[in-house]
Amino acid sequence: MEKILIIDDEAFIRENVERILTEEGYQVLAAATGAQARQLVSEEDVDLVLLDLNLGTEDGLEVLKELKRIDPELLVIIVTGFGSVESAVDALKLGAYHYMKKPFKADALRVIVKLALQTQTLRREVRNLRKGDLTEFENVPLVGAGAGLKEIIRQVREVARSPVSTVLITGESGTGKELVARTIHHLSARREAPFIEINCASMPVNLLESELFGHEKGAFTDAGHRKPGLFEEANKGTIFLDEIGEMDISIQAKLLRVLEDRRIRRVGGTRNIEIDVRVVAATNRNLRDGIREGSFREDLFYRLNVFPVHIPPLRERREDIPVLVKYYLDRYSRSFSRSFQEISPEALAILEHYPWPGNIRELKNTIERTCIMYDGPTLLPAHLPREISPAGAPERAVPATVEADLSLGLEAATDRYERQLIEAALATTGYNVLQAAQLLRIPRGTLRYKMARHGL
Repeated sequence: MEKILIIDDEAFIRENVERILTEEGYQVLAAATGAQARQLVSEEDVDLVLLDLNLGTEDGLEVLKELKRIDPELLVIIVTGFGSVESAVDALKLGAYHYMKKPFKADALRVIVKLALQTQTLRREVRNLRKGDLTEFENVPLVGAGAGLKEIIRQVREVARSPVSTVLITGESGTGKELVARTIHHLSARREAPFIEINCASMPVNLLESELFGHEKGAFTDAGHRKPGLFEEANKGTIFLDEIGEMDISIQAKLLRVLEDRRIRRVGGTRNIEIDVRVVAATNRNLRDGIREGSFREDLFYRLNVFPVHIPPLRERREDIPVLVKYYLDRYSRSFSRSFQEISPEALAILEHYPWPGNIRELKNTIERTCIMYDGPTLLPAHLPREISPAGAPERAVPATVEADLSLGLEAATDRYERQLIEAALATTGYNVLQAAQLLRIPRGTLRYKMARHGL
């Protein structure tokens, strides 16, 4: 759901615009001052801003400059009752997307907001394409040397050429099912449309139905406004139904109808809505067992299983382990300013013989933890976690740094390490707070709070 921020010092204007946009299904935030706006943009993933040029004693153009410094890609529509050609030109020079004068009609606002959000979506797609084929999907990269992975890549490319074929991805947790789904979308003609994902096991039945198909105002107690469902949001694109095996049997029947008719009906609605969506489902369960147990519909299974893709566990793809280790070692050495250049044959042998019950996700976490705790240039067996080492291997001595931390106690040692990590992130980014926050994977406002707490 797109997130829109309204910045206006008049409560009546904020509430009126919020009502209009909420009825359109957008998530709306509001700020009365530049300071509130800066805080929200720092902490939230805002898609669009509506900014009044006259915020009491504050100059809207200055607020615009500050917001663009926080997020250069932020899309801002200027709204003011005291507009002039000069102020419009100044705003556009500073990066504003559009300029509207008060009073404005609700329909005009809806059209401008819709166009702006479409522009933002296209910009992001272009940025992703410029980054390369798979750089936005690096959590579990499609890298390896084995025949199994090459076959998966071949299947992904083939099904990506098909306009609507439904895909069922199976495999254990941590093998990269979401990445395969995203890659199918990214390589298809639907790449410029949304990729929407939902975990079917993460919410109760009534909420899942509303999330998937949407609801009308008054459809149930908390339905204060009309809300489009994820199928509508994914129109022309791809919807990824993760953990499909956990979906309640009652929702399965409605999903089957959607797949057959290519139409949805919102909860509480009376009309059907045409959709054009590719459905990619994934599960770590054996759905045929679910059919025998009565927890999964057989007709839905065959409707989903048009194009099956199975991802073998990492223990069956040991030829991919050296490539994955090299990939993650390079990645996290750069992230944590480490000097690891290679892995010793002994350490690699340990990693190749470990069964990896958590699959690629566990391997990734192991290398990340190693790069946090140690430095190179060569990754050695002593650097690996104890549970990775072969059974019966002698216990390693506790590193001197850990012994020193034990004398401090957990809280003081944690504070010291947090300060060191923040200092490293700031140094790595040339003391750019926004980039340092992104490197640490925390909101910019949270980083500023922690910097103040540590006296940085």
